[in-house]
Amino acid sequence: MLTMDQIHRIRQLYYEQGLTNLSEIARQTGLDWKTVSKYVDMTDFNEPDPMPKENNLCPKLDPFKALIDNWLTEDKKAPRKQRHTAKRVYRRLRKEAEGFNCSYRLVADYVKAKKLELNLKHKEGFIPLNHEPGEAQGDFGSADFYENSMRHSGKYFVMDFPYSNHGYLQLHYGENMECLLESMVAIFEHIGGVPTEIWFDNTKTIVKTIIRGGGREVTERFLRFQEHYGFKPVFCNPDAGNEKGGVENKVGYDRRNMLVPLPRFLSLEQYNKQLLRECDGDADREHYRFNTETIEERFDVDRKALLRLPERPFDTAGYLRAHTDLWGKFKLDDGKHIYSASPGHADSDVWVKLTAEYVTVMDLEQHPIVTHRRLYGDETAESMEWLPYLKYIARKPRSLRNSGIYGMMPRSMQLYLDKCENSDRGRILKTLSELTERTGFDSALQTVDQAITYQATDPDSLKSLYRRLFADVPLLPPLQRQDGIPSLDQMPSGLSAYDTLLGRGCGA
Repeated sequence: MLTMDQIHRIRQLYYEQGLTNLSEIARQTGLDWKTVSKYVDMTDFNEPDPMPKENNLCPKLDPFKALIDNWLTEDKKAPRKQRHTAKRVYRRLRKEAEGFNCSYRLVADYVKAKKLELNLKHKEGFIPLNHEPGEAQGDFGSADFYENSMRHSGKYFVMDFPYSNHGYLQLHYGENMECLLESMVAIFEHIGGVPTEIWFDNTKTIVKTIIRGGGREVTERFLRFQEHYGFKPVFCNPDAGNEKGGVENKVGYDRRNMLVPLPRFLSLEQYNKQLLRECDGDADREHYRFNTETIEERFDVDRKALLRLPERPFDTAGYLRAHTDLWGKFKLDDGKHIYSASPGHADSDVWVKLTAEYVTVMDLEQHPIVTHRRLYGDETAESMEWLPYLKYIARKPRSLRNSGIYGMMPRSMQLYLDKCENSDRGRILKTLSELTERTGFDSALQTVDQAITYQATDPDSLKSLYRRLFADVPLLPPLQRQDGIPSLDQMPSGLSAYDTLLGRGCGA
């Protein structure tokens, strides 16, 4: 199986450099002709599907040049991805041109030369100042926000369409590949298409190496992503922010107009959907240069130039294999961030699925073990999901102190378990795991703190305290005394006195 660098090289030769002779691509890359054909025609880069095609080769061309020239000239008005390839020209000639009997190679050579003459091919090093409809620029900015009253120093991704000056943004906890890809897919799906070209700076999220002469070595995941959606990435020269000035201006505009005052919300996922709708509304204003048109009117032109969405969406999650330590924990982000798996997966390999918001730990058969909120920032931090540990030790309560789990527990929980009867410890641990599964470890820990206050060390008391704290069971106010209800010191001592009080005789 080829690497993504090899696949990208094949497609770059064919689509960007116009080398439509598959045999020549095979010669330059040292690959089989059928392999080259398979990857030239591939559309789904989630799971490559071989689609070898055959070319019918035959001789001669001149009488058909005028017709070919007309088709290619008309292409100057069409979106880049809807222009004629040499293969399409060849097929149309066979279908529409009477007496056509020339070879595919002859057609391909002529189309290549004519496209260069008409400037239909991108020339490396050429930086256009005026952007065509359907082109976009992408960049990140920094912004703080509150989610569930907790402040985050986050990032937001902006995609700007310079032709119309329309743009969209998505907010995240940080800046990484998952944030980038999730933002782009959300915007693609919201606008119903894919930009023909997207301009980026040389962020390490995408670019591994700047190659001498202007080339870029990009990450394999981004290569898969760009091939899947069919857009062309364009990278600015180092320290040349003016080349994508549109999006840099949009980053500042969005911060001032969309993110002031600091956003406050309950769910980042829902807020990002709201941001897309707000960006739609923001387009109902005059364009800063063309004041006879609104941004929305010009964006309609952008829309018509967009590429179609692929039938199958791209899986934006990252996957990696990690090894846990003796406590069932592993590290990510150069050791800065620590996550728990489970004691049953200590000192073993696990699969890790990464999204912008979550880290899901899976066994080697990819069955989920536990899911964490993803950690961000440069400081060392740890995310501990206690449920697998509590369930594990509840089955072996006698081994609590020797398991290593005891030492990881908060001090108050250690004190509480020390006071419990040995016969109750297993049931207590099982109850704590149930409470953790229901509303999280913090609620179980608060219940333990209350139990210590009341010196309640049995499972039933623990459950009652939890219900009082977290199950919305109201504390009833004391009953108000009403007239006619006797006080205790008024109550008689004999049964006959009760009969008299009730107004009944002894034989009643």
